[in-house]
Amino acid sequence: MGKKSTPRSLADNEARAVVKNLRVSPQKLNLVAAQIRGKPVQRALMDLEFSRRRIAQSVKAGLESAIANAENNHQLDVDRLVVAEATVGKGLVMKRWRARARGRVARIHKPFAQITLVVREQGEA
Repeated sequence: MGKKSTPRSLADNEARAVVKNLRVSPQKLNLVAAQIRGKPVQRALMDLEFSRRRIAQSVKAGLESAIANAENNHQLDVDRLVVAEATVGKGLVMKRWRARARGRVARIHKPFAQITLVVREQGEA
């Protein structure tokens, strides 16, 4: 008599992972996400491993989580996975103050972002 389960929002050949509260602006995170969109996961992991951007290691951890979800929860073949979607969203923004001349203040924004990674199993090539 419990509540009915919600239908799966993804296709049967897809898996998802969401990384929240990343301490980076969404604009900078989107640059990293653009590097891996549409690539096979092995190539995307290599690109993130050798990326010079600080946030690339957190995105790599999220991509590894999506791969593990695909393998363990949905029994997908890891060798045929492709990064289907990498969407970036805004999180909270911490507001801080910095003292300026003549008794004034300047506002400092410290934004957070989140990234949603969807991996899809491709058919036989």
